[in-house]
Amino acid sequence: MKKQDILENQVNFAYLALGSNLGDKKNNLNKSIDLIQEEGIFIKKRSKFYSTKSWPNENFPNFINSIILIETKLNLDQLFLKIKMIEKKLGRMESERNHPRVCDIDIIDFNNEIIQKKIGNHELNIPHKRMHNRNFVLFPLFELNRDWIHPKLNKNIVKLLSNLTSEQLLGIKIAQ
Repeated sequence: MKKQDILENQVNFAYLALGSNLGDKKNNLNKSIDLIQEEGIFIKKRSKFYSTKSWPNENFPNFINSIILIETKLNLDQLFLKIKMIEKKLGRMESERNHPRVCDIDIIDFNNEIIQKKIGNHELNIPHKRMHNRNFVLFPLFELNRDWIHPKLNKNIVKLLSNLTSEQLLGIKIAQ
């Protein structure tokens, strides 16, 4: 009898940020969630949809964003590649940074670890480098886990939210 590799059966937890500002935005996010589940990834929790202005160019269409908490046996590299595949299935194309997109999926947190690595030609930083300044990440993440602590900054989410500007606090709404 073979001894199974412990890592092979390790369950990983991750927060994924979903965003869309092209087409039927809510439908795009729901489709991305469906495709994530079709890959055998279990969604433990999901936030409401939030609406924000596009950044840095407010002339682009508004975004709809959400956060999901997933449970998976995929390792980080496998999860990242699945996410990129799902974005392409939904019609995401290569474009300039911060330009409108049908679907954007970012790994915000993976097992509450600090990770910096290259996967293919992508530089992956977890937790996401700018997440602590983004209302569209912090609000839905707070909805899912009011006790979450940023692994790199060692600050809880309440403290991160309190550091947002009044413009950022007022600039997010629950999407109707």
